[in-house]
Amino acid sequence: MIKQASYLNIKGISVCLMIGLMMLNGCATQSEIQKKTISDSNQVIREEIIAHAMWLIDKDYRFGGSDPETGFDCSGLVSHVYMKVAGIRLPHNAAMIAKEGKTIDRSQLKIGDLVFFNTMKRTFSHVGIYVGDGKFIHSPKPGSEVRVEDMTKSYWARRFDGARRVKTAQE
Repeated sequence: MIKQASYLNIKGISVCLMIGLMMLNGCATQSEIQKKTISDSNQVIREEIIAHAMWLIDKDYRFGGSDPETGFDCSGLVSHVYMKVAGIRLPHNAAMIAKEGKTIDRSQLKIGDLVFFNTMKRTFSHVGIYVGDGKFIHSPKPGSEVRVEDMTKSYWARRFDGARRVKTAQE
């Protein structure tokens, strides 16, 4: 019950954040948008990636899925979010997504970075999006939904394969 309430709270906050970002974007003039530094733009994109991913909490797992209406598998969730928010087309395969980004150390993780795990006795068999504070959002397995997990829990800590940073158009 507490987990359900915290997910609903996270989802509610995410929706509010997403609406706020859209309203702020809509109020800015083109010249104000152009004045943003690359790092400002990058941070905004990272926040939008997290907001959109959080909006998808509780969507069903579906093998091969990449659509909010029908459900997601892990790579489908990641590729959907990156395409919708940043216009970046990623493969629909965790191992292939791992080849797309720049390898980063766990200590360098920023929100919106990708985290990979060995969940099927093969490298980079699972992917999620880092949301901060040692947590990530993903679509874990059949019979479950998109949710946030703690990477420090023993299951995920033992299976951590690495992290990647995908460059956005502003980087």
